[in-house]
Amino acid sequence: MGDTTTFFRAAARNEPHRRATAESPWVRGLLITVALLFLGIFLVVPLVSVFTEGLKKGLVFYFQTFGDPMTLSAIKLTFIVTGISVPLNCVFGVAAAWAITKFDFRGKNLLITLIDLPFSVSPVIAGLIYVLLFGKPGPFWDWLSDHNLKIIFAVPGIVLATTFVTFPFVARELIPLMQAQGRTEEEAARVLGASGWQTFWRVTLPNIKWGLLYGVILCNARAMGEFGAVSVVSGHIRGLTNTIPLHIEILYNDYNTTGAFAVASLLAFLGLITLVLKTWVERKKEAALRAADTI
Repeated sequence: MGDTTTFFRAAARNEPHRRATAESPWVRGLLITVALLFLGIFLVVPLVSVFTEGLKKGLVFYFQTFGDPMTLSAIKLTFIVTGISVPLNCVFGVAAAWAITKFDFRGKNLLITLIDLPFSVSPVIAGLIYVLLFGKPGPFWDWLSDHNLKIIFAVPGIVLATTFVTFPFVARELIPLMQAQGRTEEEAARVLGASGWQTFWRVTLPNIKWGLLYGVILCNARAMGEFGAVSVVSGHIRGLTNTIPLHIEILYNDYNTTGAFAVASLLAFLGLITLVLKTWVERKKEAALRAADTI
């Protein structure tokens, strides 16, 4: 009798929630239709247009575009910059998230605010900051000139700008995850005699691996597609400092519209791969959370 009473009480408590979410069929249909229309207009149609325009002059012209030395140089530079900035942001993100979630120290809130800074600053402003620091009027110009070092209008400047605009992604993915996990396992490992590195490699990293991979995927996608900050610091030197987005702009300005869309389709294809990986990682994260809840 007691179990039956408890069951009906629980059902009564959940009844308002069910009534609040049990919309009529026409409301659900309207919401789904609106969502699909927005996805179709703002996502599917532009994506299809990119590939359609890129293949407008046939497959021969399409692949000839990628055989152009300028296009190959832009692709190579994009992968070089991404290959440098993403690992840097991975290391920074893990270190920042670990410090914020596992330790108490003065300035923690300031550090969290600084991590969010690239989200609130325009990428163009970020690029301009590096120009003012390392360009000819900047405070470091004389020293760089004396040592024959070039930051602005060179690869190092592009790497700095890309790293700046992408560094919140890994940290912002890990901080809430590590806060939810708490410090219990790390503290237990230290009590049992594990060193800091042993605690990280055997306790912390296995717990955050899917969140870390998720942040790396998002960081990689932003690094490959970054335009504003890179445009300011690159100098648009053809064959030297143009990444894929900058090369697409040049092709379009040169009235090579089909070539621009062909190269843009590469970024779109990489974006689709990123979306697939993102979905896969999300499912792995959910499975890991379910497994942790059953323990």
